[in-house]
Amino acid sequence: MKRLMLYGLVLLGVNLLPGAEKVKPTAADPGRNRANEPFAKEHSLKKAAAFLDRVALDWTRERKCGTCHTNVPYLMARGVLKEQAANEKLVRSFFEQRATNWDRGKKGDKPRWDTEVVVTGVTLALHDAATTGKLHKLSKQALDRMWKVQQKTGAWEWLKCDWPPLEHDDYFGAVFAAVGVGHAPGGYAKSESARAGLAKLRGYLAKNKVPNLHHKAWLLWAAQKLDGLMTADEQKKTIKEITDLQKPDGGWSLVSLGDWESYDEFPNNPMAGSDGYGTALMVYVLRQAGVPTSNAAVKKGVAWLKANQRQSGRWFTASLNTDKAHYITHAGTAFAVLALKACE
Repeated sequence: MKRLMLYGLVLLGVNLLPGAEKVKPTAADPGRNRANEPFAKEHSLKKAAAFLDRVALDWTRERKCGTCHTNVPYLMARGVLKEQAANEKLVRSFFEQRATNWDRGKKGDKPRWDTEVVVTGVTLALHDAATTGKLHKLSKQALDRMWKVQQKTGAWEWLKCDWPPLEHDDYFGAVFAAVGVGHAPGGYAKSESARAGLAKLRGYLAKNKVPNLHHKAWLLWAAQKLDGLMTADEQKKTIKEITDLQKPDGGWSLVSLGDWESYDEFPNNPMAGSDGYGTALMVYVLRQAGVPTSNAAVKKGVAWLKANQRQSGRWFTASLNTDKAHYITHAGTAFAVLALKACE
């Protein structure tokens, strides 16, 4: 019940997205995320974009919140396609509104959790990096505010809904912030605004053991832009850990990247088959770490992604948490776009 109440609170007090109600769907309703959806005859980034445009705007308009599994990775990925959609502008405007109105003093404007501040700043900064290449003033404003709610440990009080792997523990919040700060345009990581907070963040990541390979992959990604997070030897070992876990069919499975208990307490099978999020994240992180497209693991991963897109444009991933909704499919599809673009 506590977790359901937390989720309900996320939806309160948020202004409606201006103009969103007038936007017509850019694609047919893809229906529920399901494992038995037929595969596409050939892979298509255009179909992937249409799927993401639809689910990201629908989520933002109906739920009125930013989530690590849907509209956050959407903005991370949509920008690399370079053809800005109306939905992309509207979803971006939602995050900008939150940053603009936090101190306005009206009911529902104040950030509900520290997590919201981190997510808003990182999402806007990564979208800036993929689009204009310049840090927007609202992105900087949100990133600067992020340091004000940082804990003494160097991490943040992350929203713990018992929804692994993203909304589950403080370590993910810390490494998520590290990715955003490192990739923020304009040398933000070296700015005076970030200096003290980044030093504390580095300290936290150095003192605390990485809890699983999923988080370690994100740390490897962050380490490409931020010094002092991983030694060269640690990066090589992590790359080997990732490639050693690749399945014979060329993919990876999310469930094999950590040891989590599901929200509904149903058993997660570590021997589960390859899925969209596990495969796409690993391919993308390997590419960010400098592994070439000619590498056998990367080539096999790309082949798996090209062969496993569904008719709707998505790549399916089973939830670690419940069989009622598989929203991690949205993040998996966003990372599939990032991975395939990184391998062009």
